[in-house]
Order: sequence, then C-alpha cells, then structure tokens
Amino acid sequence: MRLRNRWDESAAAPARAARIDLRTATPAAEATALLAEADARRLDAIPVALDGDTVVVAVADPAAVTELRALLGRPVKALEAAPGDIRLAIGNAYRALTGIDDRVRDFEARDALRKAAAKAETAASDDAPVVQVVSMVITQALRDRASDIHIEPSADRVRVRYRIDGALHDVLDLPGSIGPAAVSRIKILAGLNIVERRRPQDGQISTEVEGRPVDIRVATTAVVGGEKVVMRLLDKSRPLYELRQLGMPDDMAARYAAQLRSPYGMVICAGPTGSGKTTTLYGSLGELNSPERNIMTIEDPVEYTFPSINQIQINEQAGVTFAGGLRSILRQDPDVILVGEVRDVETARIAVQSALTGHFVLSSLHATDAASALHRLLDMGIETFLVASSVTTVLAQRLVRRICPHCREGYQPAREELAFLDQFGVRGPADGFVRGRGCNFCARTGFLERIGVYEMMVIGDHVRALVLDKAPHTAIRAAARREGMRTLQEEGARLVQAGTTTVAELMRSIYLAGA
Repeated sequence: MRLRNRWDESAAAPARAARIDLRTATPAAEATALLAEADARRLDAIPVALDGDTVVVAVADPAAVTELRALLGRPVKALEAAPGDIRLAIGNAYRALTGIDDRVRDFEARDALRKAAAKAETAASDDAPVVQVVSMVITQALRDRASDIHIEPSADRVRVRYRIDGALHDVLDLPGSIGPAAVSRIKILAGLNIVERRRPQDGQISTEVEGRPVDIRVATTAVVGGEKVVMRLLDKSRPLYELRQLGMPDDMAARYAAQLRSPYGMVICAGPTGSGKTTTLYGSLGELNSPERNIMTIEDPVEYTFPSINQIQINEQAGVTFAGGLRSILRQDPDVILVGEVRDVETARIAVQSALTGHFVLSSLHATDAASALHRLLDMGIETFLVASSVTTVLAQRLVRRICPHCREGYQPAREELAFLDQFGVRGPADGFVRGRGCNFCARTGFLERIGVYEMMVIGDHVRALVLDKAPHTAIRAAARREGMRTLQEEGARLVQAGTTTVAELMRSIYLAGA
C-alpha cells in the first residue's frame, strides 16, 4: 500500500496524521472506485487508499465523514486537505476516459458483424460505443485544459494527443478499426460530409460538456493512414482576462492602456499561431468597452461573445470576407474596429485607411517580433507613408509555461542556459533558480498554465522616419530599443528572475535567430 508508512507513523503522532499532501499522494484506483465522482465533488472528499477494511479519505470538512461512512458502507479514516487540492485530485483521479477500453471492445464486437462501420455510425444512437468514445475524449480534454485534440490514424492504430499549455501529450492508443467510425461521428457533430474522405473539411461543434458551454473547431485532412482530425476547444466558461492578468508588467500595462485611449490609429498584436494574440485583443476590448462607444469586430471565428459589442463572423461561402465585412463595418458608424486577422493586402489597406479616417483599429498579424510586423505590412504592398501615419503601437507576444506552484524546487541550470541569460544582463533569482519537480496537479510536467511575454513598440518620430525610409529590420528594432522598448527575450528573462518560468522554457518558446 503506497501510503502505509506515512499512516503507520501517524498512529504515534496524531497531529501529523491530520493532513495529507495530495501533491505527492496519488489516490489508489481501488479506493476511488468505491465513491462516485458526483458524491466526491459534492462532499469535497476523495478516497486515497484502503487500509484493511478501512477507507482512508481526504476531506475538506471532517463533518462529511458521517455521510461518507453511509455511502461507502465501511469504516472511514479522515485526513484533512485543502478544498482546492481535493478538487484537483478529483479531476485527476476520476478520468473521463475510464472505461474507454470497454467501449472499444464493444465497438470491435459490433464491427465484426457489419461491413461498413462509417455507414452504420451515420445513424448512431447516443449509446453506440463510438459515440461514447468520442464523448469521453472531448470530456477528458476539457478536464485537462487542452486547447487541441489530435486524432491521428496509422496502419493499425489511432493515436490521440492533447495539446496542453502549448505542448502535445500522448493520451490514448486506439485500434485502427475505430478510426473511420470516430471520424464519421465527429463529422456528423460538425455538420461535415462524411462521404468525402479525400478533401480537407472545416466545421464547428457547439455543445455542452459537464455543464460548460464549449465551441469546437473541427478540421479534417487525408493522410497516409486515413483521415486526421484536429479539434480546437474553446471553453466559453473560462473568464476573459484583463491586461494585467495576461503577464504584462505594471508599467507596460499602463502604457498600453494609454495607447488604447487614442481616438484613432492602429494597434497591432503580432506573433505566431497560438501565441495568445486573440486573448490580448479581447483583453484590450475589455478596456475599451463602454456605452458611449460603438465597437465592432470581424473575426474568424468569433471565439468569445461580448453582450455589448457587435461581432461579425466570417462566412466565405456567404460572401462575408475580412475585406468585405470591414467595408460594411465602416458604414455602421464605428468608433472602435477589431479585425481578427490581417491576411491579405486588401484587408490591410482598408484597416490602415480606417485608422487614418478617425477610427481606432485593433488587429492581429503573423510576425516574429514588433519590427517584423511593420515590415510585413510593407511587404504586402502598403505604402510607407500609410504605415508610418496609421500604426501607433505594435505588441509582439509569446506564451511561456508557468512553473507549477505545487512542486517548485531549486536547481542549477545548464551552462548554455546561464549563457543565454548573460546576454541580457540577468543573473537569476535572488533566492536561486527554481523549476517544477512534477506532481499530480501538473501531470508530472512541472508546468501549470501559461503567461504572456510582451514586446511593446510605441511608434515614435524616429521609428516613423525609419519606416518612411524603408530602413532594415535591425535599424527599426535598434531605434525602438533606444526609445524604451524591452525585447521579448528581456521580458522573458524578467520572468525567470521572478521565478515564474525556467530558462529552458524561455529558450524553447521565444528564441529568435539573430536577436
């Protein structure tokens, strides 16, 4: 029994036995199986092990012991734990994927009696094994805070992976026979053509998982082993962040908020895919949202809805494109316009001209850093005087994983990590370098959640003159630094110094060649 030594010692020292550390104590499966998940959540209690006929239970409130005895039908030994730790342990112990092997076996048994699994699943009931498998995979992804689900077929297996905090993790290995049926089920939910298996398709699922409204963007494509599916999860129950919650230091957040109060001009959020640009734009809208402003957005897709903001969803089949939608917005007397993404020269030109005609424009753009965002507009063919006159601020960003607060420990970084920090004059935290050891709450990764790293370039006279002269990237970047811009690497080094993330994570996430 995993925790017997600790409990045996507690018999001689009752005061120490009163609590249990759920960061390191992993509940045994045979113990958690005795109590239903709904009862565990209601009582804020979780069985952690069996001690003979006695069930050892972690509880937030000892008053729950009486009801636990009735539910379990056994003697109960209670150990106290923090309510938050218990809820995290419940989420880890009661996996939505529990029992998926039984569903797969049911599916394979039925599959032996039919020739076309996909055709049979077209009229699948909610009790069909493949329906339950897909539901379990989505439910567990939401519990694990996954942003994406990858379903990847090969010759005889189907691999399921979750992207959690920006990194992919293997979760399941399913038999290859269930692959076509699972893809067909997802296509049905997303309103896609289940017969078409060669061409890529995109769709959307709006559903509710464990009482939480969720939007799922579905993309399919044909690969060598079959059809690969990626599902992007948008948990609408998660709160929208304010600027200071995103990771900006106080002085940068204050400067950025001041830029948002400009009556006109263009603010660009730049970064690669998955760097949190949309979250920053929504945080910016939260600063701007007020009854006296007409705020309109055009997005693909509309990820989160604001009750007091007019949002337009791109629908290219209906002729609603970024450029066309932006033209229609300009006829709606807007004060603030959010363009979800500048993808082409036509959209860029309309956005820039809107910023010059008295509108305040927010937009995202794919670029590696702040100076590159200006060059991206110039490369699209936008005239230098339009870019120099319209763009007021460029915010480049990345996301880095936070060190898990439950399992922090000291360590000595490798020589190359220290050399990386030395470039920016950072010597490390005063109390020494820290990292996550790995615990139950962070799935043994040492990281939990992510934080933004920002590089803010306010377009001053010197930078504006360089843009007009089509100066190279290095000259614009150097001028911005002289005017007070802190680079992504410098801001990341600040997070290492504060003990928020590690040097290795910094190097993985925001390394820029030649920077």
